[in-house]
Amino acid sequence: MKQYFTHALMPLLACFLLLGCHKKIKVQTDEIYSRHLQEYIKLVILSTPAPDNKSDMNLLLLNDGQDIEKLRVKAIVDSLFKKKMIEPLVIVAINVGDRMQEYGVGGFPDFQNRGSRANKYDDFINNELYDFVKKKAGVRKYKSVVIAGSSLGGLSALDIAWNHADKIDKVGVFSGSFWWRDKDVTDPSYSDDNDRIMLNKIRSSRKRPKLKYWFYAGAKEETGDRDKDSVIDVIDDTKDLISLIKSKNVCALGDIVYKESPDGKHDYPDWSKALPDFLIWAFGK
Repeated sequence: MKQYFTHALMPLLACFLLLGCHKKIKVQTDEIYSRHLQEYIKLVILSTPAPDNKSDMNLLLLNDGQDIEKLRVKAIVDSLFKKKMIEPLVIVAINVGDRMQEYGVGGFPDFQNRGSRANKYDDFINNELYDFVKKKAGVRKYKSVVIAGSSLGGLSALDIAWNHADKIDKVGVFSGSFWWRDKDVTDPSYSDDNDRIMLNKIRSSRKRPKLKYWFYAGAKEETGDRDKDSVIDVIDDTKDLISLIKSKNVCALGDIVYKESPDGKHDYPDWSKALPDFLIWAFGK
């Protein structure tokens, strides 16, 4: 009888041990009222199992949180954490209300007045969300804080990181909208040197933020080629921005990473393919 119970319990014990070896990623939804944006902001919060010392926890703020499933964030984080390739992590995916107005460069709307609320979105991240997620996770200070986004969300991420390098350590940009400009490209007086808003901001900035940067662009994202050099604009704009940051001498050359996919398109399936590389760069063990 004793031998029978021993054999019967072994499958259950094995199952228990397997489950205990890898706790799954926790996913929950929440919301916060922003006095700056005058609206409730929905959040999707993903977290790996917490370490014994909560100060070893890292934070990723992710723009366009409404599209988190398209990026396959949960599956990718779960796989990387299971393989012990990334450190403990909390991801706060932020659902944007009006991305054409809340994303951009704070205080500098484009020629169509898009990005008019980007300064308010910046205030929300810096003055409201940051403290909220610390309290929510019971973390006094995260080991590292990273912000990331794609397209317009990537432009927003870089702008916020540049403004608040006292709180943010790294920034990841997938296909950033660095074409964002204060004149229509059809305007005869338009110039890449003078009218790309983010580049102008960094060029004129006296800040020396201690940031680390990760950029991605795909060679098949578009066909636009303003300067007719046979290189699409998203790649040209990203490389011009990287060259500008390097010329400012605000960080070591190794603190800027650029990834280019020869077949990459401007869509979530391709950004999802690049996501593991970014997460390992940002939070790798």
